[in-house]
Amino acid sequence: MTSTHIDVNVIDLDVLGAWMDEQGLPGGEFGAVEPVAGGTQNVMLRLTRGGVPYILRRPPLHLRARSNEVIRREARVLAVLRDTPVAAPRLVAACPDETVMGGAVFYLMEPVDGFNATVGLPEPHAGDPAIRHRMGLEAASALAELGRVDPAPLDGFGRPEGFLERQVPRWTGELEGYSALDGYPGPDIPGLARTADWLERNRPRDFTPGIMHGDYHLANLMFAHDGPRVAAIVDWEMCTVGDPLLDLGWLLATWPDPDGQGLIGGGIADLATAQEIVACYTALSDRDLSAIDWYAVMACFKLGIVLEGTHARACAGKAPKDIGDALHATTLALFSRAETLMA
Repeated sequence: MTSTHIDVNVIDLDVLGAWMDEQGLPGGEFGAVEPVAGGTQNVMLRLTRGGVPYILRRPPLHLRARSNEVIRREARVLAVLRDTPVAAPRLVAACPDETVMGGAVFYLMEPVDGFNATVGLPEPHAGDPAIRHRMGLEAASALAELGRVDPAPLDGFGRPEGFLERQVPRWTGELEGYSALDGYPGPDIPGLARTADWLERNRPRDFTPGIMHGDYHLANLMFAHDGPRVAAIVDWEMCTVGDPLLDLGWLLATWPDPDGQGLIGGGIADLATAQEIVACYTALSDRDLSAIDWYAVMACFKLGIVLEGTHARACAGKAPKDIGDALHATTLALFSRAETLMA
C-alpha cells in the first residue's frame, strides 16, 4: 500500500493531521503510507508528513477488550524510556483518547534503522562470525540498560509486590483453563508437575523491581545495519514492572543452540553462548544473578504454557492444526530445556 488513500477504518488521515497539528508537529501533506510487517496483530503504518517519517501504531481494526489499554501501556513505557540510553523506539507523541480516532488509541514513533535477525542477515553480519558472536552480547547489554531504569515514573503500572510468588499459580491456572475448550484432551507435557514443584521450591526470596519488556527474545530485537549493536527493542505489548531478570531468563529460554537452531528464530550460527550472555549481563548489572537458572526455567514454563494455548484452540477447531501442532512441539522443547536447567 503506497497510496495516501488508505482505509479510513484503519486510520483517518484528516483526523491524524489535525491531531498532529495540535501536538505542534511539522505540518504539510502526507506522503507515502504503507503497512509495516510485524509479528503482532496491532497495526503499524509507515508514513511521512511534511517530509518527516513516522511509524504509527494502533490496535487491530477489530478491537478486543484490552486492545486500547495495551497501546496506552506501550506508549507510557516508551515515554519513560525516551530520554534514557535504552535502545527503544523513540516516542514522538501519543493519543490515549480513543474518541479521537474512531475508538482506537494510537501513537507515533520515529522509524528504527535496523533489521530483524530472524528474518535474515545482511552484510557485514552474514559474513563475519565475530559480529554474529557480539550480537548476543549486545542483546544482553541492551537488556542490562533497561534494567537500570528507575521504574518510579510508572507508579501503578504493574504489581511488583508478590510478582515472583504469583508466577507458578498464575500460569498453572492458565493451563487448567484450556480444558474448557471442547476437543482439547488436556496437557500432555512431560515434566510439567516436576517443573512447577521445582520452581516453587527454588523461588528467589526477593528482587529489585524494574521495567520488564515481557517478551525479550531475538525476534523482538532490531540490530544496526553496520554492526552488532541493538538498534531497538520492539513490541512492548507485554511490558510491566516486575523482576527484570525474568527478561534475561526469557532470552536464555529461547536463545539458539550453538548450531544456530533456536526455539524462536534460527539458522544463525556463531552467536554468543548462553553462559557468555549471562556473564555479559552480570558485568553490566548490580542485580543478583545467583538464581539465573530459576528465571530461565520460569521462562520455559510460562512460554510453554502460553504456546500450549494455541494447541488447545487448534484441538477445538479455533486455530489451524498445523500451527497448533508446531507450537505444541515448541512447548515440549521448552520443558525439555527446563529439565536440563534443573538437573
